[in-house]
Amino acid sequence: MLSELRIESLGVIESLSLVLPEGSIAITGETGAGKTMIVGAIQLLMGARAEPDMVRIGASEAVVEGRFVTADGTEVIAKRVIPTDGRSRAYLDGSLATAGALAERISPLIDLHGQHAQQTLTKPATQREALDRFAHLDLGPLHDARQDISRIAAALHELGGDETERARQTDLLRYQLEELDTAQLDDPNEDRVLDERERSLAHAFEDQLAASHGCELLGSDGAISEGLTKAAAALDAPRFEDVVRRITSLQEELTDLSATLRHDTEQIIDDPEQREATRTRRQLLAELQRKYGPSLQDVMDYRDDLTAKLVELESHEERVSALLIERQTAEEALAAVSAEVLAKRTDAAGPLGRAIEARLTNLAMPTASVQVNVAGTAGDNVDILLAANPGLPALPIGKNASGGELSRTMLALRLVISGGPEMNVFDEVDAGIGGETARRVGEALADLGTSRQVFVVTHLP
Repeated sequence: MLSELRIESLGVIESLSLVLPEGSIAITGETGAGKTMIVGAIQLLMGARAEPDMVRIGASEAVVEGRFVTADGTEVIAKRVIPTDGRSRAYLDGSLATAGALAERISPLIDLHGQHAQQTLTKPATQREALDRFAHLDLGPLHDARQDISRIAAALHELGGDETERARQTDLLRYQLEELDTAQLDDPNEDRVLDERERSLAHAFEDQLAASHGCELLGSDGAISEGLTKAAAALDAPRFEDVVRRITSLQEELTDLSATLRHDTEQIIDDPEQREATRTRRQLLAELQRKYGPSLQDVMDYRDDLTAKLVELESHEERVSALLIERQTAEEALAAVSAEVLAKRTDAAGPLGRAIEARLTNLAMPTASVQVNVAGTAGDNVDILLAANPGLPALPIGKNASGGELSRTMLALRLVISGGPEMNVFDEVDAGIGGETARRVGEALADLGTSRQVFVVTHLP
């Protein structure tokens, strides 16, 4: 519902602030008082086109702002600013928005009926929804059945493509898988291990020479050991006993170092074939990383993906056959549900038309006839036809009804069914009526106001 409306410099309205209650609200006044301008303000909040000539003479801009409260208690603030020069601006909950965003958010909250207003009742979706509400129809099974058909169609489309294309993809996947399987990848860190091994093999000869020279120097016959022996002999005196002991300890440490270095030297392998094999393996891994990488883990994951895709392609015919069987079952289920919905909509069409006619009798349209046509596999094509006067053919609503007649038809429909927007705006619903008939229209509006907010613009007292 619309709980508050503020208007500044719109048409003949200089400044207006309304706090609106629930139930029925009547805006009365003589011609030119600005009643229709209030409806225009509501339309602006619904995203209607804004024109500079709407601005009050002498003002630089017009402002319309409304506070709406939805059924769950949520507040929505909508605002339009129309300058005399430049583009209009729209705001939703304090933030800049487009007129389209306003229409999407606010329009579902309001049914607006009048000579110059967009008639929601003329929309096929509104008429179908009205019939479904009147019939208390549960469309869940129909929706689910249609979703199943869409899901299966999407799966079949994904498996689509001609046989030549599938064969080409299959050959490509097999080639790539063969390349990856031949590489026998099982360690995502193998490239780093090979890097270290290749560096070691590349310097094997130089490392052997260096180790051999070190062994000669550190060995018992080496220059270092010989020098220490001579030093110990030269220091053979009591005062140098500690130094001699340390020299002897150094000789023992050199002996151990020499043995360790000799052992390490024996482990160094200068193998050109192994070095070439390592280099070749590294090049293979680098090429695979370039094509499927960047890391070896990525390459291994890609191999797993290829395996799954190949299985899917190779089982294409089986999957298509299974989906076709599933589609046939789903189509049969959809046909059954559609037939049930069609029957219920068809059964409810006559009673709905008669119920609207009964309401129209008290709304200055005693001779009006209403016909509800249902067509389509599930009865999705619903047309409410109106013959406002005797002798006129029944035509779709909006083609042969005046604004007042159309508004009263919507009023009658709203009295017959439950649900719909919480706010209903009726402009010129009293066109061409008065006296007892006008009183009955007022009573009908008051009756509607017991379940929703009803905003009426009228010339009548």
